[in-house]
Amino acid sequence: MRKMIRKILVIRFRRIGDSVLSTALCRSLKENFPEAEVHFVINEGIAPLYYGHPDIDRVIPFAEKDCHGWRYLKRVWHVVHDTHYDVIVDMRSTPKTLWFSLFSLGTKYRIGRRKGYNALIHNCRVSDQPGDDRVQSNLRLIEPLSAAKGGEMVKNGQFRLSVTPDEVAAYRRYMEEHGIDFARPVILCAVTARVPHKVWPYDKMSRVLKRVVERFDAQLVFNYAGDVETAAARTIWEAMGRDKRVFLDIEAKGLRELCALAANSSFFFGNEGGPRHISQAFGVPSFAIYPPDISKHFWLPGDDPRYRGISPDDYLPLAQQAGMDYEARFALIPEEDVWMQLCAMLETYLC
Repeated sequence: MRKMIRKILVIRFRRIGDSVLSTALCRSLKENFPEAEVHFVINEGIAPLYYGHPDIDRVIPFAEKDCHGWRYLKRVWHVVHDTHYDVIVDMRSTPKTLWFSLFSLGTKYRIGRRKGYNALIHNCRVSDQPGDDRVQSNLRLIEPLSAAKGGEMVKNGQFRLSVTPDEVAAYRRYMEEHGIDFARPVILCAVTARVPHKVWPYDKMSRVLKRVVERFDAQLVFNYAGDVETAAARTIWEAMGRDKRVFLDIEAKGLRELCALAANSSFFFGNEGGPRHISQAFGVPSFAIYPPDISKHFWLPGDDPRYRGISPDDYLPLAQQAGMDYEARFALIPEEDVWMQLCAMLETYLC
């Protein structure tokens, strides 16, 4: 029965975090149908993350100019008509992504999330279940393929990324040239973020990081991009007394180098986001701070002690936060609790 499935198209698009977590679905597809090719539709800006990925045979990047109007429809048409797909997995299931299935109604398995508008286009619709995290929600999308497999689908919730040993070694040399001593711990720190209001206050971050370097003699590599984030990183560094164990000049020029940086790190700490997902994809222990409205349960899948976080929801149920302003909700996270939980993890994984 497995020979029925030869080509699988997975439609993801969007940002780093979503796409990294979706590799668990690709991995599960390859484990259930090892002879099948998995093709992955993604935005061009994050496509480099998936070149050479062990669970993705072909990356189909969409440039920004290809994502609008007739140009988008033409590109979608060519994707599904240049290759005959046995399965389309529309992870987003938005009106925009429905065109992949609409242009390929001959595909036997057109799988999407259950929405009010896709009943005539997705012939296999899957509903999320209460309590699902993002990976569990994604893996439900492979359940309709149990008939093609001839048995229950194996679900592997472990997401992963891949860079070559040469890339890791080259970046390690670069880090050494900039003063990193790999005989001591290296912590990748996301001290800021693309969206400023989702960032834990800089004064609290600087105080916790100062305690980290003093307690563990760790080397902190700040990850940031753009003028606003650069200014924020410098603010935190200056608040730490311009500690020489903080490295501002180690730059990841692109996502492949960010992966190599993560692979060369001992630990990740900072604001929740793409760099944390990348770190976890390389098996790097991590502790993240989750801002209001970003569910720790949903975005920190599984229950692995190597990957932890802290959230306002840990201190007050979401329903009881109604009426509180954003800053007050963020302030529910005690600075001392961040330090205590982080310190416990660092003692486990660095000492």
